[in-house]
Amino acid sequence: MTRNAITSNLGYPRIGANREWKKALEAYWAGKINEEQLRTEMDQFQLSNLRKQQEAGIDLIPVGDFTYYDHVLDTAVMFGIVPPRYRYEGGPDGLDLYFAMARGNSRAAACEMTKWFNTNYHYIVPEIGDIQPVLTENKPLAAYRFAKSQAGIDGKPVVIGLYTFLKLSKGFALSEIRSVAERFLPVYVQLLQELEQEGAAWVQIDEPAVVTGLQEEDIELLGHIYGALHAAVPGLRIMLQTYFESVQPLEALLKLPVQGLGLDFVHGGEANLEAIERLGWPEDKTLGAGVIDGRGIWRCDPEEKLALAERLERLVPEGKLILQPSCSLLHVPVTVQGEDRLKPEVRNALAFADEKLAELGLLKLALLEGREAAGAQWAGAKAALDAFRKLPERNRVDVAELERGLEELTDRRNTVYAERAKRQQDKWRLPLLPTTTIGSFPQTPEVRQARLKWRKGELSPERYDEFIRRQIADSITLQEKIGLDVLVHGEFERTDMVEFFGEKLDGFLFTRNGWVQSYGSRCVKPPVIYADVAFTEPMTVKESVYAQSLTKLPVKGMLTGPVTILNWSFVRDDLSREQVANQIALALRQEILALESAGVEMIQVDEPAVREGLPLKEQDRRQYLEWAVRAFRISTSLVRDTTQIHTHMCYCEFGDMIDSISDMDADVISIETSRSHGELIASFEQMDYDKGIGLGVYDIHSPRVPSVEEMETGIERALRVLHPEQFWINPDCGLKTRGWSETEASLRNMVAAADNARKKARAVQP
Repeated sequence: MTRNAITSNLGYPRIGANREWKKALEAYWAGKINEEQLRTEMDQFQLSNLRKQQEAGIDLIPVGDFTYYDHVLDTAVMFGIVPPRYRYEGGPDGLDLYFAMARGNSRAAACEMTKWFNTNYHYIVPEIGDIQPVLTENKPLAAYRFAKSQAGIDGKPVVIGLYTFLKLSKGFALSEIRSVAERFLPVYVQLLQELEQEGAAWVQIDEPAVVTGLQEEDIELLGHIYGALHAAVPGLRIMLQTYFESVQPLEALLKLPVQGLGLDFVHGGEANLEAIERLGWPEDKTLGAGVIDGRGIWRCDPEEKLALAERLERLVPEGKLILQPSCSLLHVPVTVQGEDRLKPEVRNALAFADEKLAELGLLKLALLEGREAAGAQWAGAKAALDAFRKLPERNRVDVAELERGLEELTDRRNTVYAERAKRQQDKWRLPLLPTTTIGSFPQTPEVRQARLKWRKGELSPERYDEFIRRQIADSITLQEKIGLDVLVHGEFERTDMVEFFGEKLDGFLFTRNGWVQSYGSRCVKPPVIYADVAFTEPMTVKESVYAQSLTKLPVKGMLTGPVTILNWSFVRDDLSREQVANQIALALRQEILALESAGVEMIQVDEPAVREGLPLKEQDRRQYLEWAVRAFRISTSLVRDTTQIHTHMCYCEFGDMIDSISDMDADVISIETSRSHGELIASFEQMDYDKGIGLGVYDIHSPRVPSVEEMETGIERALRVLHPEQFWINPDCGLKTRGWSETEASLRNMVAAADNARKKARAVQP
């Protein structure tokens, strides 16, 4: 048998099996513990994470991946990249400055936050500007020393690569990136030199930005960066780590003067394999092979992974193979332990972070000594997968029959939008510039407590329904008093816009402790799509019909769209994402028809996550958008011409989505734009959009109440490029996280702004 593999990990979840990390942070922010207590607790969490990886037998354990909030923010602060707005007299410093950048304070707004590539993790965007970087603290070095002194671990420091750090930052023009890199190279050199002097054997430099596609100027910049680093620390072994996709062209990275290259063999893995087989693997480089899925939650097929590892082993020189996850385990929950409410066939098919580390160990053993050495564990893994795959709910005949009819299934409305719009206006008689909201109203502590009591059995279903009806009635009354034109029921019965539907559709399950970090201390527990998705009974009709019975004004039925449900869930890995999206779409189609039959004839199908699912490579995006748009149309296409379909999307670069958004064929789309209102409106000067549209006129993420004049200004600017007959007026997103007083005040100002805008629009109409 071979002796050609060791194991490595790329990163471990920070939050703790019971979200202890989150609780400590929030206790500190609430003033319940002081900084010393917080640091003591954080050290314990970090030490526990290290020891768990040590006990799992991982050979190269990452250090420096642990953070108090976000690893990109850590890098910015470490290099002194602090926006000037925090540098006022008496301003924050130390940990208070760090958290102010993440969360804002009374004097300065928080730094921008956005998605980490195509994951559901959010990072804090560095604001570089003219700041001259300086190494304020060598955080990877401190983490390396901590692991060595506290756990006897000679760890592998993790650093965000300069190329990726700059690609993720703002505050300079793209044409300036080479000169900005020159400013940063000395501090990167200093950081690595200090690690080399301390005795670090390997340093993992994360460069996921390279998988989005490399142009000549990118290749030249990477060559310059890594040439300078190699010249400064020639004895330090650098593992240039990529993940989330294949590298194209791979030969560009193979030429860089680094000792190792980490590649993802799960996502884009076949392309990476084919490139290695075509190019060959250099004698002087180690391959960090991402063979275990770091983003999915399913147990791997041991036979498939062993075949992959053996194939890789034949391609690289003796002693140059490292087995590892495809990316950091940050993106999966901590452990399956405690998930005792799941049926055994499902539970045994799950693999969270701890289980993935065990899979690495098992794979290494089988590669070194043969599958026979893995014994009962190997047989148990195969048996568990076999039992899971045979579950009847994963092989439903009725769902398969619906899917077979997809090719012939109509996914287009009967009538073009221009004709539908006339019939809808004849039916609804809405005023010019109609006002509405996006769907949810404040989820007060009273609402959350009632739901919790109902779930615990402390409140009967009848009493809970009565409570929800009171909330709906109060919200309808308030909306009428405010003067809104199209109302919503408020979504008081819903915890989360995806979880609510997952609980009512077949094919979903919910874990007890399957938490992952979304941003900062915010953790989410995504639904798990483990089987065929199917409609069982109406999910929203009861509340929508009740709300409509209370008013003569139209009330929108509110649904989450198929692509958002898909993108915000853990998804089964035996079907394509397109197939699963279509299953969800077919189920939602029945719900939409049930709403229409019950007299709810304005229906909003929210798709805030459509753009989030875009593939990282430009050439793959068109195919994704085609099936994503079709899934939306499958859901909505059978309604009558007079039934008005709305959708809502979070902010995106509208220009590169305009054709796809139009092709969704929704009658009205609202877009979250308040923070980038001017940018989006400017884009309409270069394009035509012929359907109803609402550009959010105020930011719901802030408790601030915008003035009438402020909203009027935004409306007037939009009307320079949009016709009044197509423009709707609404907040930029749902109001779930706001309080009632600020919600009412903001909506009253919004309605007043709309009234003023109507008068001006009528005055200029012929």
